[in-house]
Amino acid sequence: MVNFWVKRTFDIIVAAIGIFALWPLGLLIAVAVVLSSPGPALFFQKRIGRHGKIFNCIKFRTMYSGASKSGSITAASDIRITPLGKYLRKFKLDELPQLLNVMTGKMSFVGPRPDVPGYADKLEGEDRKILLLRPGITGPASIYFRNEEELLAGVQDPQAYNDKIIWPQKVRLNKEYLENWSFWKDIGFILITIIPPLNKWFSLVEEIRLGKPEE
Repeated sequence: MVNFWVKRTFDIIVAAIGIFALWPLGLLIAVAVVLSSPGPALFFQKRIGRHGKIFNCIKFRTMYSGASKSGSITAASDIRITPLGKYLRKFKLDELPQLLNVMTGKMSFVGPRPDVPGYADKLEGEDRKILLLRPGITGPASIYFRNEEELLAGVQDPQAYNDKIIWPQKVRLNKEYLENWSFWKDIGFILITIIPPLNKWFSLVEEIRLGKPEE
């Protein structure tokens, strides 16, 4: 069972250290985003949080202003992504502002990725247990689908592939995470996120074996 007190204490301490240590990098990225394309440095998007409550997830903007109105599914080849945004997304630097979400208790370092309305808030039955967790910057589903945008770029209908193949797998992985949580596994997920080859030793995340969506 998840020890929410231990998890939250860890989040506050590490988020505070991260904000203090990384704010110069964050400032440089913010300036680069503004100079590279018209629009603000930060992007705020409504996401589903703990207990199904909506919150503003903060990221550095990686798309042209107004691009989010065209849909929430993003493939690696998406023309809405700015040239700088491609690099920020590749190295996950666009997610640095989420340290603020962690600090304020809207997110955790490890947990299910926060989804836009229409997914997590529509869960039914036992699947709704996932909503006991704060959304995470990383987690087993995030690591499992670390190349999600490349996967979506390789299918004919990215929306269908996400809804029929990727989303059900994410639900399964997040339920397993909730049911088998441990503090040391959380540390392992964070380390694997930073250094993916470590999974060969930790074996915390299985290899991707996905089918194709029905035509």
